[in-house]
Amino acid sequence: MTQQPARICILGGGFGGLYTALRLSQLPWTKQEKPEIVLVDRSDRFLFSPLLYELMTGELQTWEIAPPFEELLAGTGVRFCQGTVVGVDLAAKRVYLRDGVELAYDRLVLSLGGETPLDLAPGAVEHGLPFRSIADAYRLEERLRVLEESETDKIRVAVVGGGYVGVELACKLADRLQDRGRIRLVEQADQILRTSPDFNREAATKALETRGVWVDLETSVDAIAADTISLTYKGNTDTIPVDLVLWTVGTRVSEVINALPLKKNLRGQIVVTPTLQAIDYPDVFALGDLVDGKDVDGQQVPSTAQAAFQQSDYAGWNLWASLTGRPLLPFRYQHLGEMLALGVNGATLTGLGFKLDGSLAYVARRLAYLYRMPTLEHQVKVGLNWIAQPLREAIAQFDR
Repeated sequence: MTQQPARICILGGGFGGLYTALRLSQLPWTKQEKPEIVLVDRSDRFLFSPLLYELMTGELQTWEIAPPFEELLAGTGVRFCQGTVVGVDLAAKRVYLRDGVELAYDRLVLSLGGETPLDLAPGAVEHGLPFRSIADAYRLEERLRVLEESETDKIRVAVVGGGYVGVELACKLADRLQDRGRIRLVEQADQILRTSPDFNREAATKALETRGVWVDLETSVDAIAADTISLTYKGNTDTIPVDLVLWTVGTRVSEVINALPLKKNLRGQIVVTPTLQAIDYPDVFALGDLVDGKDVDGQQVPSTAQAAFQQSDYAGWNLWASLTGRPLLPFRYQHLGEMLALGVNGATLTGLGFKLDGSLAYVARRLAYLYRMPTLEHQVKVGLNWIAQPLREAIAQFDR
């Protein structure tokens, strides 16, 4: 009787999930050892999230930052399954999808990422827009298009949250809306980008000032209505008119993860060992936004795309090792720096001994992200398009 191959189910196709699947497909499996690898995601496309902001300014196109999973996984042996995970039975080793599909597994990878909580202020659910997915970007684009085509003199936008997403989004929107835009960045703390290097924070502050973005520090959101936002500063609340509110505050793990009987921290993140395994469940690996873990040196691993990218390499290796009787490797995190987009053709970069801002940092950021894109084929397609773009623009300018 032929023995069924082991099955690895990877839930979530972000940086952690997709790159783990690609890593698994590259490892030296023997014919007898080779497992079935199934990647599950509710979307049909991978999202290179650090470049999502460029959709707002037309600097990039959807196909460049959100290629289909089927295209990326072609020829890898990884099976893609589009569906929404509604439950996981760790005892029975089964995954349940909304459409009734059930997947048995021998190894499970949890990489579902986080969600933006909109219930932190009255009215945010009804009137606040998150900015985390392609669908979010499309909704924002539609709202902006309606506002830009309207007869309103000024387009008033409030961006709630002075972290990475809020700052990058505020700069991009200011460049898109130009003189019509009235952008307000609302931050509860006494400074923006609290965890950033001073160089990046100073560059971002300058970029916001140059673009005329109002920055309200030590300010909380009291309520959001259809065309107003109420802000509280040192006990005083003001209600001001607004056309659009973007909510970028917080990350919350999904309900599926909340329901699992795994050891978690106070934020609901899964506590993992340095080998990226869940406590008491060695057949369950977890990485990305939803984990709380330290690396082999005892260093706390941040919830960033950079960390998820690095974790995927170890997760792939450790899954292979666990199925082939080899020793597992403890994760070692390397902080490679931090990059932020600051408007059109602007960025800031700190890392590996370098500090750059402006157009040079913009080019360096683009090249770094091109290198990080998931497959060589996609890297080549996007890279050639970027090289050809200035030529197309020059020809279009000449034709005028």
